[in-house]
Amino acid sequence: MTARRSASVTVAAALAFFLTGCVDSATPSASASPPSATPAATPADVPADVPAPSASSEPSPAAPTPDADPRTESASLAIPDIGLDALEIVPYEGTTDDRPGTDLQNEGVGASPYGDDGGVGPGEIGNYLVTAHRLSAGGPLRDLPDLAVDDTVTVDFDGVRYTYRITETRETSFRTPASLEAQRAAVPGRPGETPTEAMITVSTCATPEDDAAGNFWRDEMGNPEHRIDKIGVLVDTTAVSGADQPS
Repeated sequence: MTARRSASVTVAAALAFFLTGCVDSATPSASASPPSATPAATPADVPADVPAPSASSEPSPAAPTPDADPRTESASLAIPDIGLDALEIVPYEGTTDDRPGTDLQNEGVGASPYGDDGGVGPGEIGNYLVTAHRLSAGGPLRDLPDLAVDDTVTVDFDGVRYTYRITETRETSFRTPASLEAQRAAVPGRPGETPTEAMITVSTCATPEDDAAGNFWRDEMGNPEHRIDKIGVLVDTTAVSGADQPS
């Protein structure tokens, strides 16, 4: 599998306000008096003809069986609609945006937690959780907010390409346990529901939006309160050769 790569940070002086991690160095620190906790986040409005994540009556597409363990081996993610190609996704045991996951993101790769508080691997039934930086470490998910319903995300793993179709956008609050539980649920947004299809959550920080709203709260790792989550459902699986996979 592709070796872990550390992406260098390309910094332009005119954008220094944003490119200092998920925290803006000019904003008040987490030690300043934070604003009152915001209400639990709710899913963004979705067009009426787009189904919310649910236990589907149709099973996810059958996939070639990879030889490697999809929960513990790296994968490669691409989002053509926002110009993202071959982002390495490194699995780790934990949960979204914890210290190990944040450390991985700081290296310029995507992080995917597994285990009791994590998700599944690519192509597996349940919620494949992927997080990466938007502003720092090269900002691989800088344009994630532009990803729209019906756009696609592909994940290449051990000779198999999994294609997910985006179905909705959600917002997660780090300050609301119920919101975090919904993000990490096996069916995104529906804790306790048994999954019947393979899904993906691609998540990044909402630092510019929080700052614009006057919300400068940060956790001990510099994460802002809110995350932008794009939810997708598996719609296709194909075998790919090494030459066909993103480089």
